[in-house]
Amino acid sequence: MSDHGTYQGGPVAALRRIAFLLERAREDTYKVKAFRGAAATILPLPAEDVARAVEDGTLTQLPGIGASSAKVIAQAVRGEVPERLAALERDHGGPLTAGGAELRAALRGDLHSHSDWSDGGSPIEEMAFTAIELGHDYLVLTDHSPRLTVAHGLSAERLTRQLGVVDAVNSHLGGQGTGEFSLLKGIEVDILDDGSLDQDDDLLARLDVRVASVHSKLKMDAPAMTKRMIGAVRNPRTNVLGHCTGRMVMGNRGTRPESKFDAKAVFEACVEHDVAVEINSRPERRDPPTKLLELARDLGCLFSIDSDAHAPGQLDFQVYGCERAEAAGIAAERIVNTWPRERLLAWANG
Repeated sequence: MSDHGTYQGGPVAALRRIAFLLERAREDTYKVKAFRGAAATILPLPAEDVARAVEDGTLTQLPGIGASSAKVIAQAVRGEVPERLAALERDHGGPLTAGGAELRAALRGDLHSHSDWSDGGSPIEEMAFTAIELGHDYLVLTDHSPRLTVAHGLSAERLTRQLGVVDAVNSHLGGQGTGEFSLLKGIEVDILDDGSLDQDDDLLARLDVRVASVHSKLKMDAPAMTKRMIGAVRNPRTNVLGHCTGRMVMGNRGTRPESKFDAKAVFEACVEHDVAVEINSRPERRDPPTKLLELARDLGCLFSIDSDAHAPGQLDFQVYGCERAEAAGIAAERIVNTWPRERLLAWANG
């Protein structure tokens, strides 16, 4: 509609922005995929071919383009702000939080993200492109490890293949080693029942950053869970202790209570072994809870404020964690992803 003003971004940018805002608003994945799929369809087409399809009314004959995405494309091609985009910008384009903006501006990157290689919804390169658009210097790709079969965890063979894909993405972006953006090699590795890590050590050694998380037997008794978590923290490959209590406070998966463990002992182990405690920014997690966040602060822990994004738009969730860290009075210097890439990598692999 012309009353929304003129639009110069083009149809691919409009479709990607709509998908981003839907993800940011935590809408269902199926709603998002229609727009990302349509963007992928028209991206390689010459602009004149897309314009011709608009004029001929044949857009919906192209694969992956339905009535809703065709309307967005047509309005963008005509230089109009698509109605769907205007509505989403109005409803979901503003600040997510009242606080945390200063700390968010200090972040250089994100150490916890997922692609469609495990349980994320988008290709690796789409996650990387969005991280660049958000101003990151680096993004660590941390798809799941083998035991988490429900999340399509990566076997040693698949992880090895993924490392080659990351190299190819960086080569395409021209970022690795140039001072610009880098996609870093990582994993969210499952902490097994005995505290060991769910991936071959030689593969873990090839990664840039490793987030270790508990995903199973979350109701294990406190002494056993404490021993399990400390075992993982003591592993020299572990860099970040992910979503430490495993709780869920809201969302379509329902709620889940915190795991029970001796938080003081676990956080003291994190200090001793130079492991960062993750401030997981997903609204449904808010992990660690405030009391534990303050305990980790008082014990001298390092922190990592991570999105745990499973879609590009969710990369914007970091500001939720920033707001919580700011409220807890955690200095930016103690947050490892405020550090430049070279310092981060030296810490993670020292």
